[in-house]
Amino acid sequence: MKYTPGKAPVETTVRPSVKQTVKPKGTAHLKPPGEIRIIGGRYKRSKLPVPNTPGLRPTPDRVRETLFNWLGQDLTGWRCADVFAGTGVLGFEAASRGAAEVLLCEQDPVLVLRLKAVQARLQADMVQVERGDGLGALRRLDAGSMQLVFLDPPFESTVFEAALKAAAQAISATGLVYLEAPRPWLDDELLPLGLKLQRSSKAGAVHFHLLTGKDSHAAEQKPQAA
Repeated sequence: MKYTPGKAPVETTVRPSVKQTVKPKGTAHLKPPGEIRIIGGRYKRSKLPVPNTPGLRPTPDRVRETLFNWLGQDLTGWRCADVFAGTGVLGFEAASRGAAEVLLCEQDPVLVLRLKAVQARLQADMVQVERGDGLGALRRLDAGSMQLVFLDPPFESTVFEAALKAAAQAISATGLVYLEAPRPWLDDELLPLGLKLQRSSKAGAVHFHLLTGKDSHAAEQKPQAA
């Protein structure tokens, strides 16, 4: 380019007109949506609010779809507990599919009020909402009383091992435990806690598992309601 005194050089670089933003992989779960929907059963398409609360990470649609395909969709007569309820979507999905009793336990008072509002709006009389510590609620459950326990604690928490051990005591002989975690859990860790792995998968940064009691001989058998 020829230099002309008193005039700035003409920039010849072509800049893109649209700024592109590259999102890091595996981070979609970090920002919750404003609302989610129940995907199956009598309450299908019902909306549940998802406030922007630190640590709140509702189970995505595709994970719930996989989970309830594993469970067989029909939970008629089951007793279920979701002891780190958050939005309550797992418990409400169970109620939507016929569960006879569903306990939702949550510590955050704002989330508890939202859970109670959803329960009233859906007229879901089988759902009981309780404010309190999830691990404490799990330990208070009668031994062998649950067909299904949902465990989805905050990923940064340190309660996973204790919650799994308590859940193993709470489920019936053919009962199941659903676990979401930031890493996979395998039998070498689960067996000392009283559980064993039946199925597992991964979606983004979420590892999700379906577990049975370690002495269960009905890994593929649907639990019977009490």
